[in-house]
Amino acid sequence: MSAALAAPSARSAAMRAAMRTECDRLAATGRGEHFRRRRLESGRDGEEMVLAAVHGAKAGDQEAIRYLYLRYADNVYGYVCSIVRDEHEAEDVTQQIFAKLLTALARYEPRSVPFSAWILRIAHNASIDHVRARRAVPCEEVRSPDLEDGDMSRERARDLRAAMESLPAEQKDVIVMRFIMGLSPREIADRIGRSEDAVHGLQHRGRTTLRRELTRLQSAPSVAAA
Repeated sequence: MSAALAAPSARSAAMRAAMRTECDRLAATGRGEHFRRRRLESGRDGEEMVLAAVHGAKAGDQEAIRYLYLRYADNVYGYVCSIVRDEHEAEDVTQQIFAKLLTALARYEPRSVPFSAWILRIAHNASIDHVRARRAVPCEEVRSPDLEDGDMSRERARDLRAAMESLPAEQKDVIVMRFIMGLSPREIADRIGRSEDAVHGLQHRGRTTLRRELTRLQSAPSVAAA
């Protein structure tokens, strides 16, 4: 092998080794969960490694994907949280962004914009989409299915009743206590013997299931139209 061919190969191997070392460092210094990191790390060496990771990730290199996640997940989470205003929902959106990263990367061109700016743009769009979807089931509409609101049609009341019945018992109890009885998460936690974080999780999953079920019911053809 000529020196000209060996040099790029050696450089690539050195970059992969450096990337692996950086992954281990980031993993070791992490807190085990997302936290709101606002400052984006910069530097020539770091940018070179990011570009190498982007190139590797596009080729399906799992180490490169892991590096991009460890380097940017906290920045993305902090940005998402500033928009959705809910830590549990921000975690879900962040995971969704990185779960779809490999597909999204196919459209990324390093020459057009730095990767850090590009992934925050992805985070912005995902956050806005999430907020819009969340507004499909405003808290004011989560009322007792036995009490029909004057402005709510019989069909919508029926759909809401059916959607509530589809919830697992614990999620349904939390939704009822939070939005119908008006209890705080702390009060609900005391009542059901769970942590406050668990209550937030149950509330989030319950609302997500409720939105999905309402969307399904409202998009299904009515009996009269069948």
